Amino acid sequence: MNRMRGNQDNSPSGGNGDGNSAENLSGISPYTPTELEHDQPPMPESLLTDEAGGKSPGQPAGLWILFITEMWERFSYYGMRALLVLYLIASTSSMVENSSGEIVPNINPGFGWSEASAAILYAIYTWAVYLTPIFGGWMADKFLGTHRSMLIGGWIIALGHITLAGTELFGITAGEAVTLQTGPGALLIFLTGLALIVIGTGFFKPCVSVMVGQLYGPHDDARRDAGFTFFYMGINLGAFLSPLIAGTLGQKVGWHWGFGSAAVGMILGLLFYQFFRPKYLAGIGLSPKQVVDDLASGKTQLTEHEKTELNRPLNAIDWQRLMVILILAFVGNIFFWAAFEQAGSSLNVFAEKQTNRVLFGYEFPSTWYQSVNALTIVIFAPLFSMLWVWLGKRNANPSTPLKFAISLWLLGLAFIAMVLGAIDANTNGLASPHWLLVTYVVCTWAELCLSPVGLSMITKLAPLRLQSLMMGAWFFSFSLANLAGGLLAALSTKFKPGENGEPADLSFILDGLPGFFLLLVILPTSAGFILLVLTPMLKRMMHGVK
Repeated sequence: MNRMRGNQDNSPSGGNGDGNSAENLSGISPYTPTELEHDQPPMPESLLTDEAGGKSPGQPAGLWILFITEMWERFSYYGMRALLVLYLIASTSSMVENSSGEIVPNINPGFGWSEASAAILYAIYTWAVYLTPIFGGWMADKFLGTHRSMLIGGWIIALGHITLAGTELFGITAGEAVTLQTGPGALLIFLTGLALIVIGTGFFKPCVSVMVGQLYGPHDDARRDAGFTFFYMGINLGAFLSPLIAGTLGQKVGWHWGFGSAAVGMILGLLFYQFFRPKYLAGIGLSPKQVVDDLASGKTQLTEHEKTELNRPLNAIDWQRLMVILILAFVGNIFFWAAFEQAGSSLNVFAEKQTNRVLFGYEFPSTWYQSVNALTIVIFAPLFSMLWVWLGKRNANPSTPLKFAISLWLLGLAFIAMVLGAIDANTNGLASPHWLLVTYVVCTWAELCLSPVGLSMITKLAPLRLQSLMMGAWFFSFSLANLAGGLLAALSTKFKPGENGEPADLSFILDGLPGFFLLLVILPTSAGFILLVLTPMLKRMMHGVK
């Protein structure tokens, strides 16, 4: 978070490097390891300037290293996201019915779980994946530094995916759901793999976004929002490729091939980062001890602005800005992602079981729908980035709270397509493939109004010493949203009629799944109106931060 520099300072704060060693700094501000341990030095100033020494009008070179690294982590995560529920509900029977209604040997058995049980495990897994970053962010701030924390987490994630692939080495009882009685080895190794991914993500996830924020000057650096949007676009290349590669391998070749390919993606990202970091990211993400050692040796200096930020107590403006982060996280994020994350659960099952996926005589894997979100981001992220800049030049750029409200309204609009798609499935047996396509595209437009804007907001509103911790808190709100989303997906099974034609347990205005998806229209739309009412107050609490 704090920006370490040499003797020359180009800080927008106007502070000048004075060339003092850490020992001589004591006359200006009393630095101790305890006071420094919460802050990491970001990108060296040389990467933020052009050859003439002025601020580069383009994006910092290190941005591309970070988003390529995160791209491969997203390849890993979205491969798992696309396969998890489908693997859990795949039959264990020796013979199964294919899409043409023929009884054929089952060459790719899963766990044979019910949809509700699979959705609950998905809820717990995604909840945990976004819970651990709050602890990982604290560890990065206090002990490890963001660089070391990211490496530790990445290798643990890779080990987790390799462990998942090893599930295939253990036998299961044909025709029965996998439990501790029918397949103890397979179940335990699978849960171990999930646990490793959860732990690794806690170390990895909060660090990359913080590093991106460190590439820029104070919150008024005009490149910041655009940089985060391009970062968001880049990492979604991984999310686009993963369902196509890992999803196809998992569904068409073997589940362990899909899980193994996710491990390969994570390892490639880590090797890429470690190879290019010395040249493009030297000095970023150091541990607290390294920060103190560099100050003591005179290798790095602090600007006057950084000295003030590291030592001053939090004031009323800081607390109000932190409250804005928490309100948007625990109102906007939770309502948004609880509905959005149906993509990996109820929408994934709808694609597999209730959607016509035959195009030109080929039945494409249901996991391919998971790539629509990422492809839409790659296509539209530059347009949204240019839109914010264009509106900003005309003093018409919506505030961050208003962008959150807009995103929730778009999300509600997206699920109208699913209401119609579910009605289509009820009427014709299978829904036309375009309903899910429309839903994913409009959901992604909603995401582009919220997610990159939210990441940028934290690096602008949070005090320097608390940025990793607040990024962890941001992801904690994701954990609650994912837990709620998984439980909603489990609830969706109660909107379906029984196997023998029994009436559904639940309905909401409309019978069956159309009623469930109508619920997902109303919830985020209502939350959007709540944020609209709160927007004037939140803007005042941001104290000039756009």
